[in-house]
Amino acid sequence: MTLHGWWLFVGAVFLLCGTPGPNMLHILSRSVALGARRSVAAMAGCLTALVLVLAASAAGLTTLLLALPGAFEVLRYAGVAYLIVLGIKAWRADVAPIDVGAGALPRTVSLAALFRGGFAIGISNPKLLLFAAAFLPQFVTRSAPQGPQFAILVVTFAAVECFWYGVYAMGGRSLSAHLARPAVKRAFNRITGIIFLGFGAALLRAKAA
Repeated sequence: MTLHGWWLFVGAVFLLCGTPGPNMLHILSRSVALGARRSVAAMAGCLTALVLVLAASAAGLTTLLLALPGAFEVLRYAGVAYLIVLGIKAWRADVAPIDVGAGALPRTVSLAALFRGGFAIGISNPKLLLFAAAFLPQFVTRSAPQGPQFAILVVTFAAVECFWYGVYAMGGRSLSAHLARPAVKRAFNRITGIIFLGFGAALLRAKAA
């Protein structure tokens, strides 16, 4: 993996992780209801699920790419199509206010329960597997050992995700108020759509070159 490719991955993941998906909204809701410190257990649950899914996906992709030489190009073209579809869906998504689910929780809820809740949210996202299969291979150098490259990508993804967990947890009520505005939801949709479409188009141009 080239340093340039890694920095490109960091930039893409930084923007993508920052958009309010299920994990981020779960962390935000727990922070609003229980405070930033107690939401750390929910963060740990979400992150554990994320790393497990990404690691399993990366291991499977490594095995597949080593066993089938033509699988790399198939995955790359499938990744382009998938990223473009995600971009179109995000651009056209509903602009209803984002519900952060900040309902009242008992302050005595155990840390184990918070961890389990975060893990359930993270592991129940079937799109994560598709995203990993479409996104991770785009930053892997085919001529170099692929296992270590996937490992670096997973660790990087987890680190960036942790950063955004902290932002959402510390943002608390002020951030939840902004996300409840349709105009903000529309902006997030547009930004996310542009990111996906941009990466899909860039990858398509790279293949045509």
